[in-house]
Amino acid sequence: MSDPVRSTRRNPFVVAFAVVAAIAAIFVLGYAYVSPYVALAQMKHAADARDAQTLNEYVDYPALRGSLKEQVSQMLTRRIDEQKYNHPFAALGAMIGVALIDPLVDAYATPDGVAAILRGMPPRGNPGERPPELTADSAASNEASPQPAQAPAAPASNPASSPPAEPKTTTGYRGVNDFAVTYRHGANNARYSAILHRYGLFSWKLAAIDLNG
Repeated sequence: MSDPVRSTRRNPFVVAFAVVAAIAAIFVLGYAYVSPYVALAQMKHAADARDAQTLNEYVDYPALRGSLKEQVSQMLTRRIDEQKYNHPFAALGAMIGVALIDPLVDAYATPDGVAAILRGMPPRGNPGERPPELTADSAASNEASPQPAQAPAAPASNPASSPPAEPKTTTGYRGVNDFAVTYRHGANNARYSAILHRYGLFSWKLAAIDLNG
């Protein structure tokens, strides 16, 4: 037979252990949920500070390189299909871009490329394209050196010539292990997403990009 006195004495310890375990579980689950937001904030801070070493800790470059190649290839293929009849020269440019995908991917699978993606400047698939310089000095230079004669035509002729306006962003999970940051520069503009993948319970890295949003 069990000793009722001994059982009574054990109950407070059992209850206390259960409470501590429940609190710990809630904390772990809560931090696991917010961990991609923490990682994203640290990535943006590293990009703004031009801290390539820290930024590299939050990027899976082999996975990102494969995703970039796939997404840019699909984008250029769609561009060729859309323009080959009405805009043959534009289609020719897209075909040239397809042949030059690897250099573009190599240029964006870098800290500079990641910083550009996080600031709303994804690859556009143009031949010879490289991510823009995002240093404070170059940004100030762009603001201080406008081109009045070409200002009206600049957005249409060369949209990547200067940093665009700050995009609107939305964030959210895409499954248990994927977290997307979606960027859009306007209601009528195309959007794209940077996708973070979970590594372990709390660690997240930029592993893919979705140029279709």
